[in-house]
Amino acid sequence: MADSIPSKMKAWLYNEYGNSENVLRFDSEVEVPQVKEDQVLIKVVAAALNPVDSKRILGWFKVTDSPHPTVPGYDVAGVVVKVGNQVKKFKIGDEVYGNINEHPLNYPKQFGTLAEYTAVEEKLLSLKPKNLSFVEASGLPLAIETAYEGLEKAGFSPGKSLLVLGGAGGVGTLTIQVAKHVFGASRVAATASSGKLELLKSLGVDLAIDYTKEKYEHLPEKFDVVYDAAAVIIMNSMSFMD
Repeated sequence: MADSIPSKMKAWLYNEYGNSENVLRFDSEVEVPQVKEDQVLIKVVAAALNPVDSKRILGWFKVTDSPHPTVPGYDVAGVVVKVGNQVKKFKIGDEVYGNINEHPLNYPKQFGTLAEYTAVEEKLLSLKPKNLSFVEASGLPLAIETAYEGLEKAGFSPGKSLLVLGGAGGVGTLTIQVAKHVFGASRVAATASSGKLELLKSLGVDLAIDYTKEKYEHLPEKFDVVYDAAAVIIMNSMSFMD
């Protein structure tokens, strides 16, 4: 399979900062990334975009960014087509997924996931679960990292109760599931609009709150931890400016 890897690939990239509609362009002659000894080369099947991508394109953390031209994209799911000499965990043909940047704001990779190929350290990848499609797997890494790390930093532990604000969004839905199935939450409540309450219940929420009709601040029930999924996005955006 390695013999069939081309020297050039198709990718989306930008050469200057600005609004994505103005600076992002398609290029069919981008060099395929070289693979370091601890990296694998992935044939990208699916990639996801996150708020960090738009902030990066706008130049919100350009002081610590990689040089241009830049191929954006953090999350990926695909097939291993080449492995470095030190790689032990994966082999050619493995289906993998992950976030290719260990430190999203400090010199993220110049060649991201919005391309036919991307190179990434094996420690940042996992085998794709067989019950997930490539598209489903590609949408998980950054969002589920955010969900998990938020609960971890809050000191969440088995038996505690949780209120998730913005429970129907990407981070919110994952926070609910991680709290229930990984951290062992005793009770989970979450807010959403009227049309998304059934989604919350399907995820295992014990109390689904319609924020268009009820203010969570007025609930008689108290919770050990409140996770504001919308504020997480805002705070992350603010940190890019520092």
